[in-house]
Amino acid sequence: MLGVDMVLGPSRSAESVVVVVVLLAATGFVSLCSSDSGEGIAVDSAPLCSLLIEPAGYPCSEHTLQTKDGYLLALQRVSSGSRDLWAQRGPPVLLQHGLFMAGDAWFLDSKGQSLGFILADHGFDVWVGNVRGTRWSHGHVSLSEKDKNFWDWSWEDLALYDLAEMIHHISSITSSKLFLVGHSQGTIMSLAALTQPDIAEMVEAAALLCPISYLGHVSAPLVLRMVSMHLDQMVVALGIHQLNFRSEIGVNLLDSVCDGHIECNDLLTSITGKNCCFNNSRVDFYLEYEPQPSSSKNLRHLFQMIRKGSFAKYDYGFFKNMKIYGQLKPPAFDLKHIPQTLPLWMAYGGNDALADMADLQLTLEELQSKPELLYIENYGHVDFLVGLKAKEDVYDHMIRFFMSFGKSSSS
Repeated sequence: MLGVDMVLGPSRSAESVVVVVVLLAATGFVSLCSSDSGEGIAVDSAPLCSLLIEPAGYPCSEHTLQTKDGYLLALQRVSSGSRDLWAQRGPPVLLQHGLFMAGDAWFLDSKGQSLGFILADHGFDVWVGNVRGTRWSHGHVSLSEKDKNFWDWSWEDLALYDLAEMIHHISSITSSKLFLVGHSQGTIMSLAALTQPDIAEMVEAAALLCPISYLGHVSAPLVLRMVSMHLDQMVVALGIHQLNFRSEIGVNLLDSVCDGHIECNDLLTSITGKNCCFNNSRVDFYLEYEPQPSSSKNLRHLFQMIRKGSFAKYDYGFFKNMKIYGQLKPPAFDLKHIPQTLPLWMAYGGNDALADMADLQLTLEELQSKPELLYIENYGHVDFLVGLKAKEDVYDHMIRFFMSFGKSSSS
């Protein structure tokens, strides 16, 4: 969970859970009731390329694409600043972020530590995905973000509409299969999308950081407490459709939790597991970009996965399931439909309380192929994204995996 995990805190007592409930209610209220002038924290309206990537010396272009259900998504295309402008680009790679995050997540550390920059420096044609509702994407062709229908989606839609459209777009532009990289919710999206033959055929190989398809063995104490409290149903009952942690009230609550009470890195542990290598000194910088909005329906879908131990479409209840799916229970995503010929690489950690090893084992048992695995015993959920040594521990292995296909070029 994959992104909010950078800022929320541990369940030392019921008081911590109350803070989270109040936070959700407060931020949702601000989101629903603020005027056009806005009551939230102001953010720079500049696009991601000009704000974070080009200042680091990397050529970057902005792309907009429309999903089949009308959402306008942003894609950034990044290449190495050290390469000849007219040199042939390397193979395309799409980076797909996790929950409460956006494409900036791949560029939050130094050039030598951030996966987006590292891939560009190795000659890859880097494409950066941003799902609906996040800061860098551009709304909807007819719906306002103040419209509850704008937020009527979960990770299932992000997989079958957003990610699918990104892959189609990149394949069309480059006339090439692409490499796919996902972190956390980005892996849920990837695995669901790759069960669809028309999507899988456009992917050369996939690398999954903290891979998730099942969540039945989540051990994060604060997450389990929120699930047991049915927090997702509370949010829906309050009429909250957008989860926005960047409102002024939300930010002040987060500051009050962290400032002078407990370390944010300890807060992180109760949601993600113990992270060995997270750079706590950069939290203030990370919070300039994260967390990003998501939908209440998305949170509820994730909580359904935890309660049911299933990897399935959204559960609307018996009657609406019959209307939508023609059956009482939502259909499962069948991992056996991911082609045996599609190479997969997975990196997971022994301290990850979200992408649990028992759930990963269920995933591996259902896949037709045998993915290449990288296990790092002391890594938690966030270490794979912003760990101080992630390049040496994780990214170098991933790049060797991609280069084994003989299509990438070195910087």
